[in-house]
Amino acid sequence: MPTSIITTDDLREFKLELLEEFEELLSSYLRKDTPKKWLRSSDVKKMLKISHSTLQNLRNKNILTTHKIEGLYFYDAAEIDRVLTEGQSTSQ
Repeated sequence: MPTSIITTDDLREFKLELLEEFEELLSSYLRKDTPKKWLRSSDVKKMLKISHSTLQNLRNKNILTTHKIEGLYFYDAAEIDRVLTEGQSTSQ
């Protein structure tokens, strides 16, 4: 088994390569925005740029269905996208 001598320059180069790989992994992880499946009322209001009363009207008219858990309303993100795309196709 041959042996080789590692110099401080070799270690410094290894450290830099390792840091670059960590940086790439971290940046690729942070770029991944996994879409939420369930949105809270505040998220939906921000997304649609609507007021609380408008959101309540959409709920009352059964345009958006909700799931209420301990006083919090949750909306299915895929359903909101579907309602928006259906609205676009009927308005054109």
